[in-house]
Amino acid sequence: MGFLSRLRPDPSAGSPEIVRTQYATTDRSTEKTGAAVADTTSVEANQSHNIKSVPSQDSDNEDELVHKDMQPGVQKIEGMAQVWPRWALWTTYILVWVIYFIDALEGPTGWTLTPYVTSEFQLHGLTAITSVVAQLVAGLFRLPLAKLIDVWGRPEGLALCVVLMTVGSIMMAATNSVQMYAAAEVFSQTGGGNRNYILSVILADTSQLKNRGLIFAYIASPYLITTFTSGYFANSMLNGPGWRWAFGIFAILHPLLNLPLFVMLMYYQRKAIRQGLVPLRNSGRTVLQSIKYYSVECDVFGLVLLVTGLALFLLPFNLFPYQGATLSEQWSSALVVSMLVIGLSIIIAFVIWEWKFAPVTFIPFHLLRDRTILGCSLIAAILFVEFYIWNTYFSSFLQVVPGLNIVQTGYVQNIYSMGACFWSFVAGIILRYTGDFKWQSLGFGMPFTLLGIVLMIVFRQPEVNIGYIVMCQLFIAFGGGTLVIAQQVGAMAATTHQYIAVVLAILSVFNSIGGAIGASIAGAIWGGTFSSDLARFLPVESQADAPLIAGNLTMQLSYPIGDPTRIGIQNAYGNSQRIMLIAATAITALGFPAVAMWRAIDTRQRKQVKGRVL
Repeated sequence: MGFLSRLRPDPSAGSPEIVRTQYATTDRSTEKTGAAVADTTSVEANQSHNIKSVPSQDSDNEDELVHKDMQPGVQKIEGMAQVWPRWALWTTYILVWVIYFIDALEGPTGWTLTPYVTSEFQLHGLTAITSVVAQLVAGLFRLPLAKLIDVWGRPEGLALCVVLMTVGSIMMAATNSVQMYAAAEVFSQTGGGNRNYILSVILADTSQLKNRGLIFAYIASPYLITTFTSGYFANSMLNGPGWRWAFGIFAILHPLLNLPLFVMLMYYQRKAIRQGLVPLRNSGRTVLQSIKYYSVECDVFGLVLLVTGLALFLLPFNLFPYQGATLSEQWSSALVVSMLVIGLSIIIAFVIWEWKFAPVTFIPFHLLRDRTILGCSLIAAILFVEFYIWNTYFSSFLQVVPGLNIVQTGYVQNIYSMGACFWSFVAGIILRYTGDFKWQSLGFGMPFTLLGIVLMIVFRQPEVNIGYIVMCQLFIAFGGGTLVIAQQVGAMAATTHQYIAVVLAILSVFNSIGGAIGASIAGAIWGGTFSSDLARFLPVESQADAPLIAGNLTMQLSYPIGDPTRIGIQNAYGNSQRIMLIAATAITALGFPAVAMWRAIDTRQRKQVKGRVL
């Protein structure tokens, strides 16, 4: 801790890239009626023809209650922050915490129950594939969503996402195939992930940059509770009404818990409009013209190309084990080859479209030219790749190899979430009082993350005490808690209020692409090793059942600990896990140069938001 506190960033360090930030000193005299009034920053950018210029800081806009030259959605949230009382600000944060609590309960429950869903259809090996497309769609949807909430407003986007996640939960409860479950995941993750994204944007809109690390740690704090409850909830559902009702309960809770927040945000947003703080705008477009306009502005064609290309390219890494008896037959099958070729061709078409033909580019390249934003985006992708490599089959591993029950599995699997949440408060405090996010990541976050993954290569094996796995999870959690807070705050520190939603969306895009790649790598390693390892490790009398054992977690657990068949299954798990963790180690090492790219911006000297904020 002392080492980190001495490494203070240089606030005068300028950016050689396209986004350059001038730092303003804090002036406590600008605080009026208890509201922390923040000014904007100066951004000098030669932007492309399709990107609106960023307002520069001058003496006039310091006195503006709302930035008049920013987009309507940003003006609405700034106007809302001018008119709402302090109790409404605190109530918003309480409601957001409650919503995140249910999300923290739902996520681990889904991780635990998904292997049982796929096993019910004798397709346990497809556990990874259920999240690949969902990860891609959910993450890539955030960039157009960022544009929409900057135009429409935050509560309108919140309502859209709650509808999507509710539909997803209903589909999960009613699923009758792995294919339907995978489609339900698309709705659920697109709605849920983007709902959480909008909530994080709202919190960023209503908090000072120096406090934002602690704010993001606050909304992650429900994991400190759900770590000890999600396992019991999943177990009670599985042994009681069934896994379908687990998803059905969340389908009921989502609209009920999000409605109060939506109503309050809409009330104060409309109040700001009535008081004239937000100028009314009429585009004059018809419905069809608006659809065409937003389709161009959000580059829907580019979005479809990218999602389709990545999905077609990544899915064969999960599907190939089902295309033949040998690796040669599997990888040379018409389905695998055609999906790889067509997927790669569509990805290339997306690049050409963005480079030469897109009226408005899907990816805001002008922001990615800033090395801090690019570095934060890269570390976001790296963390998700390595996490999904080692976490995709972790729940099944804990039950089959150490022999943990579902409650105990929930405890161990949630150590990462709980530990990262706890340590994010430490990272947020360091950020609050030193303004540093770079050096604590480079000196602590990355080394601890890498150490935990490397040690798991040795410890995530049969006949190894579960305590060593817990230790590794803690190392990864503490490192991850630092890195997640640092990359979010670092990316926001490199830009202005107008681009906060877009920057957070960029991070989410890299998260989702990284998660899809990580899940695909895990699925490919599992498919390429587990079945063949079963043939090697199973006793002769069980080898005829190898295909059934590979596809059904319940059948794997039916053999008692110490049974020769169970030992063979455990050895097959150990080999697959070892290869997965070696791959995760190689990916994680790339995080060091990614963090080194960041500028050491002193967040204490940066002010972005206006109104009554934290």
